[in-house]
Amino acid sequence: MLDWIINNIGTVVVGALLAAAVAAVIIKLIKDKRAGKSSCGCNCSGCPMSDKCHKK
Repeated sequence: MLDWIINNIGTVVVGALLAAAVAAVIIKLIKDKRAGKSSCGCNCSGCPMSDKCHKK
């Protein structure tokens, strides 16, 4: 097992960094959604899907 880790340390490190980046993006999206921020960056008053983002 230790030999496998030593032989594939580059892959393990890159995989861990990639997983951390994906987790950070998902956490940011969840926090923004809870704060009521829109992910599209447009004006919500003209958006046909505004009732899905901002429930009244």
